[in-house]
Amino acid sequence: MNMLVDGEWRTDAYETTGDDGEFDRQETTFRDHVRDEPGARFQPAAGRYHLYVSYACPWAHRALVARSLLGLEDAISVDVVDPFRAEGGWQFTPAKDGCTKDSILGADYLRELYVAADPDVTCRVTVPVLWDTQEETIVNNESAEILRMFDTAFQAIGDRDVDLYPSGLQDEVDRIIDDIYDPINNGVYRAGFAGSQNAYDAAIDDLFSALEHWDEVLADQRYLAGDQLTEADVCMFTTLIRFDHVYHTHFKCNVRAIHEFDHLWPYLRDLYRTPGVARTVNMDHIKEHYYTTHPDVNPKRLIARGPDLDFDADHDRDELAGGPPKALLSAD
Repeated sequence: MNMLVDGEWRTDAYETTGDDGEFDRQETTFRDHVRDEPGARFQPAAGRYHLYVSYACPWAHRALVARSLLGLEDAISVDVVDPFRAEGGWQFTPAKDGCTKDSILGADYLRELYVAADPDVTCRVTVPVLWDTQEETIVNNESAEILRMFDTAFQAIGDRDVDLYPSGLQDEVDRIIDDIYDPINNGVYRAGFAGSQNAYDAAIDDLFSALEHWDEVLADQRYLAGDQLTEADVCMFTTLIRFDHVYHTHFKCNVRAIHEFDHLWPYLRDLYRTPGVARTVNMDHIKEHYYTTHPDVNPKRLIARGPDLDFDADHDRDELAGGPPKALLSAD
């Protein structure tokens, strides 16, 4: 991935695999927080913050799902970049279906927002980005932290009584998010961008061992942390929804498809059918991005046609204890 170096866009400096062929994901750069505290620089307020996303990116998708579930769509505005990421990075192409212009600075590329926030920044240009229109800067570009801010600092602003980080489950939710990150969320990338057979094999072993574990867990409970929908499910969902269409083929994660798992497959359909979730999914953007943006993986940029999956099919997960928050059942 090309990146900014001292505020200048460079096409010869990018994220790579290590000496052992393992994919190394660099850390995000902007790590401030919105806090509902007196004296905090970034305080929650409806209309103050703006979210930049790609429908294609699973990390940005987390923020979109939370924004929808928590009823923050009127409080936090959003712009969407083009799913195809060329040498110039994420681009605004409002003429393209599902994409928008940059409604804040009128930028052509997302990297311009990064430079506006810090003229000397050295970093990758990633989504999601939470922008403060009052301070005119980036607050945060780390998906897990944006997700958590939406569910804590912005909770009083949302128009739905939904809590994805309930007090009695917080330690368990944190543990699960940590447990699924490396083998599953990042594991598909470890496999897809592996630079050696050993690195690929290790990633695949970790990935499918973890998927099999959670398939067993979900045999007896509706959600990852029990009978309540939480942030952990949001983090799992954005990987699983892409798996069969992209990761299975493009990243060679083809030991099994998600629709071949007894419990992960109905669990995925259950999450998809949760009010507010389906409208955050744009499979056309997802497939275009992955199959056309990684020429080292897919040189001819051919977009795989299948599979034909029905995410709206009945799932029978409502026979288990728990379910979506009541506030969501009348939302759509």
